[in-house]
Amino acid sequence: MSTPTATPPRRRAGPGRSLKWLLGRLGGGIFVLWAVATAIFFGIRMIPGDPAEAIMGGPGSQASAEALAAARAEYGLDQPLFVQYFGQLWRLATGDLGTSYSLKSPVAEVLGELIPPTLLLAGLALLLAWAMALALAVLSTRSGPWGSAIGSGLEIVSAAVPHFWLASVLIMVFSTSLGWFPPVSTNAPAGLVLPVATLALPLAGFLGQVMRDSMEGAQRSPYALSARARGESETGVLLRHSLRHAALPGIALSGWALGSLLSGAVVVETIFARPGLGRSLLQAVTARDIPLVTGVALFSAAAYVVVMALSDLAERVADPRIGTP
Repeated sequence: MSTPTATPPRRRAGPGRSLKWLLGRLGGGIFVLWAVATAIFFGIRMIPGDPAEAIMGGPGSQASAEALAAARAEYGLDQPLFVQYFGQLWRLATGDLGTSYSLKSPVAEVLGELIPPTLLLAGLALLLAWAMALALAVLSTRSGPWGSAIGSGLEIVSAAVPHFWLASVLIMVFSTSLGWFPPVSTNAPAGLVLPVATLALPLAGFLGQVMRDSMEGAQRSPYALSARARGESETGVLLRHSLRHAALPGIALSGWALGSLLSGAVVVETIFARPGLGRSLLQAVTARDIPLVTGVALFSAAAYVVVMALSDLAERVADPRIGTP
């Protein structure tokens, strides 16, 4: 009779592997920032119009030819395109985001005022989306086939609803008809309810789909069957095993979720007249405010990179089979 071979213990990650993971994340982040800066630089110059007019206040400023020429010389717009490109890359690498054409203020100061309200909106929407997705996944899983079918339908409809349509419906129902919340965002907590709900509902539908599928798989897994055989109740199986595995896809998608929230903020902040990165980005693109567009895009890309790294780390902590970096 052969002796069963013992499974070797999983080796703990050493400093070399952690350093390799960190350097890989850092290199990937630098590449993303470079790609975003490059796409913004060349993309915004494809918009018809003269950037010098934006500096002088727009086409309606009636600036003279001499004033336009002076503005081009001051901002280096009279130089060859690739000279401007590499000059901008150098300034960005040294932390100089430039001065906003339309606001006549340093982009760093403008971002300092715009980032907090947008992060508050996105953070609250992400928490609400997570709570709704987990609740819907638990209820649909515990309610049998009919509950799962109804939950799946609600998730699909919620994920497919456009932000602009949902915002309009919420304003008509909860502001115009019922008068519960203001139609525009204010500093009061009530002014955040409709913008947060508009961002959270579509995201909750998408997260709910992947969480429910993961939870249903966890409920049928061998470790869940083993726990039931040991006398564990269904509630215990749910709390000890299924919820953790249902949360793993949501953790892995946190970076994508942040990108979705920041892009949705463009529509939501505009509809609800809320100051923030999204609304200012739309105005900056319209005004061909190249420094402000670049600053907003780089911050969004940097936030995406950081959240992706944190979600990767959280996923490794939540699931020991993946291992720590």
